[in-house]
Amino acid sequence: MPFLKTVKNKAYYKRFQVKFRRRREGKTDYYARVRMIRQDKNKYNTPKYRLVARRTNTDIVAQIVYSRIEGDYVMASAYSHELKDFGIKNGLTNYAACYATGLLVARRLLTKLKLADSYKGQEEADGEDYFIEEQDDGPRPFRAFLDVGLAPTTTGARVFGVMKGAVDGGIAVPHTNKRFPGYDAESKEMDAEVHRDYIYGEHVANFMRELQEEDEEAYGIQFARYIKSGVGPDEMEAIYQNAHKQIRANPVRAKKEAKEVEHKRYGRKAMSYAQRKDRIKQKKEAFLRKLAAQEEA
Repeated sequence: MPFLKTVKNKAYYKRFQVKFRRRREGKTDYYARVRMIRQDKNKYNTPKYRLVARRTNTDIVAQIVYSRIEGDYVMASAYSHELKDFGIKNGLTNYAACYATGLLVARRLLTKLKLADSYKGQEEADGEDYFIEEQDDGPRPFRAFLDVGLAPTTTGARVFGVMKGAVDGGIAVPHTNKRFPGYDAESKEMDAEVHRDYIYGEHVANFMRELQEEDEEAYGIQFARYIKSGVGPDEMEAIYQNAHKQIRANPVRAKKEAKEVEHKRYGRKAMSYAQRKDRIKQKKEAFLRKLAAQEEA
């Protein structure tokens, strides 16, 4: 049978509906979004919170978001470039940085909601499974659902590092350990030691050691920023441990000092009504004086 081209008629084009802008741009999966923000009617407009994890080429974004009809509202946010204030100067997009960013947004949110003392989370990260337990007396834990957007959810993906950091930070996020680094799909067992190495950047440190032994020149090129900062493979774990302690000690974002900017004015300053009337009066008088001078001459 020969190839037949489907000819779309007038009825097709009359009924064609343009998709949402963010769908046309390939930014939002609305099929997933609807199911993530939809809330039961009998919950009386209670927000459904999401832990939004996004990764760019140079940054990790973690936000606690809820949706309304007019748009999304961000309750708290943390970015991996903020980790420089906690001693992490390099590798701001690796798994260890994702964990630290998730921990930062969790502690920042709970501090804002005055739940930081009630739910401290896993104070010493060990890679083991950890779930928030509800207290008998006191507020319930803050619950949020992981939103990874269009990121692939493969085993060991960095978005799950953000989630693990948030869970260890004290936020209740429903999850299993099947997508964490160290999970073996065949034996269906989780190696917590492997996951711990990823949290403290040991996977990067091991690669640094291997590359340093194999090719010194390639090591100098790939890890130039680490070398410039004086960070070697042996200092990696201590850097992240200190960062986690600092985040727990003070997760609040420091306020920037307002800069005093002198605004230059290129146009004429607006005059009041009285000034405009007076200016017209002066022009009239000047014109009349000019006419009188011409008549006399």
